Amino acid sequence: MKNWKSLAVIPLIMISACKKEETDPPGTDTSGPRLVFKFKFDPDQERLNNFGQPSSIPAEHGAQTPDFNGMSAHYIELAPSGYTPLGEGEVVFYGAETNVGGEKAVDFSKAIIKGDGEVFYSIPLSQVATGNYQWARVSLAYQNFDINFRWDNVDYTGTLASFVAYRSYINTYKIKTASRSVNANKDQGYWGFEATYPVVGAVTIDGQAQGTTVPNPLFDTSPIPAGSCVVTGQFENGLTITGNETEDIVVTLSFSINNSFEWYDVDQDNIYETQAGDYPVDMGIRGLIPIVEP
Repeated sequence: MKNWKSLAVIPLIMISACKKEETDPPGTDTSGPRLVFKFKFDPDQERLNNFGQPSSIPAEHGAQTPDFNGMSAHYIELAPSGYTPLGEGEVVFYGAETNVGGEKAVDFSKAIIKGDGEVFYSIPLSQVATGNYQWARVSLAYQNFDINFRWDNVDYTGTLASFVAYRSYINTYKIKTASRSVNANKDQGYWGFEATYPVVGAVTIDGQAQGTTVPNPLFDTSPIPAGSCVVTGQFENGLTITGNETEDIVVTLSFSINNSFEWYDVDQDNIYETQAGDYPVDMGIRGLIPIVEP
């Protein structure tokens, strides 16, 4: 598969001029071994900041490790070195986009959403350039997870749908049991929350977080554009593709969800209470480790 050289000169809406669709095009040879990507959500993986350094929880904020239901990515790239500019590596996946909402945006209606341990995407190895890759870049688009919260001094569990792509066109989305109609573009950080109360039943609200953490250990040598959600992680021993493979190569994309749901905590009690005025401030994944399965 060719390198998408045009990506290096445009910001991540950046990576929109050329793309590999989420399914193999008609007539593509899909026989033979494949490069397979699986998701893993790790609550114990190190919690990192935007620079790929260990991160603590800021003062006046609360945080918790959510229980993930599913995630979607928009873009996967393999980079030979830490100096490879964004888009000049091997782009093996690029999801659907649309202009229906005005500006170009990720098309949520075509999102591939997968849970922990599930295969997100695969591509024939014959379509991937041979070489040794040291880094993986994954642009995340959507997250769905359960969190704990308190209302009227009673503890509940709610579900949060979080849109973290640079921009998403959303027609309708389902949080847990309830659906919300948007039919518009939403910027990175848009979220919808659903909780079920006795007698009242399901209640939904939505809002907009101001920031999303995007760990990039290559901040100095290979930066990513502001507003993107391209999380970067290093293979422990690299990923080598020779072109002579006879079996699938399986890569587990292990994401740190360690205290990844962060909110402004009015009472400073580390309990999420919208009734007290708490609100989400950051839902970004806290690190990526790509692992080649033996």
